[in-house]
Amino acid sequence: MHEPGPPRTTSVGEPVELAPRSPDPDGTYRWTVRDAPAESDLSPGDGPDPNATGPPSSATAAGSDSSATDATAPADSTAVLRASETSRDDDPVVHLDPDAPGTYVLALDAPDGTHRQRVRVFPDERREAEIRVPVDDLAVEDGEVDRVSLLWPHNENRLALDRAERDGDEWVASVRVPPGSHGFGFVPDGDRSAAYHGECEVPGPGRPRLSLDATVVEADEPDDPAEGDRLRLTAVVDPAPAIDDVERGGDPDALDATFLVDDRDADPETVAAIESRADGRTLTVPLDELPDSVRVRAVPHGERYGAAETVRIETGEGGGSDAEVSGGDVGGSVAVTDPNPTPEWAESPTIYEVFVRSFAGDTLPTTFAEIERRVEYLEHLGVDALWLTPVLASPTEHGYHVTDYYDTASDLGSREAFASLVDACHDAGIRVVFDLVINHTSRDHPAFQLHSAGVEAYADHYRRTDAAADVTGIDWAELDGGAAPDYYFEWGRIPNLNYDSPTVREWLLDVIDEWAGVVDGFRADVAWGVPHGFWKEVADRVPEDVLLLDETLPHDPFYGEREFHRHYDTSLYEALRAIGAGDEPADAIETALARGEWLGFDDPASQMRYVENHDEDRYLAEYGRDALRAAAAVTFTLPGAPMIYAGQERGNETYRGPVRWHDGDNALTEFHRELAALRAAEPVLRTGAIDFDGRAADVRVVEGDAERVTAYERTPPEEGEVDGGVGAADGDPLLVVVNFADEPATVAVPEEVEADLFGDGSATERDGDGEARVAVDAVAVLR
Repeated sequence: MHEPGPPRTTSVGEPVELAPRSPDPDGTYRWTVRDAPAESDLSPGDGPDPNATGPPSSATAAGSDSSATDATAPADSTAVLRASETSRDDDPVVHLDPDAPGTYVLALDAPDGTHRQRVRVFPDERREAEIRVPVDDLAVEDGEVDRVSLLWPHNENRLALDRAERDGDEWVASVRVPPGSHGFGFVPDGDRSAAYHGECEVPGPGRPRLSLDATVVEADEPDDPAEGDRLRLTAVVDPAPAIDDVERGGDPDALDATFLVDDRDADPETVAAIESRADGRTLTVPLDELPDSVRVRAVPHGERYGAAETVRIETGEGGGSDAEVSGGDVGGSVAVTDPNPTPEWAESPTIYEVFVRSFAGDTLPTTFAEIERRVEYLEHLGVDALWLTPVLASPTEHGYHVTDYYDTASDLGSREAFASLVDACHDAGIRVVFDLVINHTSRDHPAFQLHSAGVEAYADHYRRTDAAADVTGIDWAELDGGAAPDYYFEWGRIPNLNYDSPTVREWLLDVIDEWAGVVDGFRADVAWGVPHGFWKEVADRVPEDVLLLDETLPHDPFYGEREFHRHYDTSLYEALRAIGAGDEPADAIETALARGEWLGFDDPASQMRYVENHDEDRYLAEYGRDALRAAAAVTFTLPGAPMIYAGQERGNETYRGPVRWHDGDNALTEFHRELAALRAAEPVLRTGAIDFDGRAADVRVVEGDAERVTAYERTPPEEGEVDGGVGAADGDPLLVVVNFADEPATVAVPEEVEADLFGDGSATERDGDGEARVAVDAVAVLR
């Protein structure tokens, strides 16, 4: 089936990509508009505009004549259905740039028939802002600067697309972006080493969050066939928290929910009938009006819209005796389930990242066999999942420049040796996560070489761009469709693949199929560069026990919309760095978690918590051993999945250097092992809620640096909130106190605290007034 997937959501000014699934490169595909909002310039019967390219980025509001393209975007967007950027006569993939809120309905004519695609568009969330940077703040002499580029996620980190203008003694960029704190760089002449980095603060509310409850409402008159049982979905919509003076919470009274039925599961009339029964945040439908199996999506919205939650409803023989959605039990012959549940093993695993070519130490070359010989160490450490940086053929040490998706790197070993490593991990109860690099390839990949040489079959494999957007200085082979390959930053060695090409989509889906039967999960490198629609297809395609972990920087809740199970927590990572540097107090941990909610993440357990990784400087080298122990303790005592980067626990100070085996810090290793063991032993650390009020707010520093100490409480989840097999919804609350200072701290704690589970097991001391006190080195976990 080439159906294009579920209903999509976006806002005015934010394009959405639409594509067939399981594409046939030899098939013919045509998109047409069936319906559009009355205020839109699109009309029924319109097809994609082959001449439309859109602005350089959705964030651009003004530019200058020196821009790589016309960087001036009008204040009011113009609706365009953009054609695929391919050499084909048809348009398998299109990009909708909506100009008005409402519902757009499109039809995809595919080899297997006609498919319906709806896009629900919410109002424009962007606000005008100015970024001003003094000329002297750039690390180059003023007279030597020819151009200054704006670099940030809003233009997908492409240099030379959005340009700043000179205004007296400042460089200025006028932009339109959503509310929030947006990191940016002003880059002179494509040289990131000389860039100025800052924050663009845009006032406004965060995104609302939503969870769904499901119940069966029994008929008032059981004998009356007209009064049958009904299924009721209730959307619980929470406003974003107010986390500082710029990023405010918004208006709770404006919150609502929209219910969208998946068009793949019912005909348009049935879809309309079900959706018509929505009343605000509640959807109530007679059971006899529901298809045997149907997916329903609920989208929160108010001043902004948020990430949707989807449930699958099965009735009759397809339904079970009961089901669970956000704690709501559904009885009878109805089952309401998550269509893309997190694998049970991946609910709260301890993840261990290995930079593969440095793991064996400073003498032996690392191979799959050498890693396999050290699986016992991982087992001893208490690791649940092993994430390996790329293991495929590559000319680089780090492996992120792939030259063959179907074979392992020769220096690491054969595919058989890799399979042996996976088997050894499985025997030890450890899952294996594969680093999936499909945003780009190496420019040494045969596909790019043939593309560059003009071989017709590879003409559409890579995206092309205008020569003025190229900052590499390379005299690229001349081709139609753009003078240079498209890439991010200055990464000219890794050109971006073209997802407008059905051949490329088919190829990369096959790559995922190839490895999904070998490993237990995928960590998606540069996940933000690959279209959402492709990730949604991947999530539906891989086996249910395969973990999907995204690298999105900064983290983005929309990658959790039936795409990825777990996400990089960049908010906590940045807060831990700021605390380590002394730029923020330890209480910034609470702000970091609130920021995740402000961004629109509903479930704190969906985050991967980390102190460092293969792309960042070692925390130990930057901030010292005491701060590292505290930061690591935070990652293990918050909801989510803690991650150790190999060497972090051994005292490594070089970010990709060999793991320190013979000269490592055994005490630091034992500290990490004890953290993992405590987390495994205490279900509330894995499945419990987190509270910074209550007992945590009563913790008081008696001796030590109060700015370096923070506390929070892990509480048992409400009954019914824990999935079977993950952990019992019981146990006592645990009070966690973390100390980032170089010296121990003594804290006064509530009197009911009895024992420190992470220390020697002794409880607390009492002063003359009977007040309970605890000495905290790096962390105390108090029952």
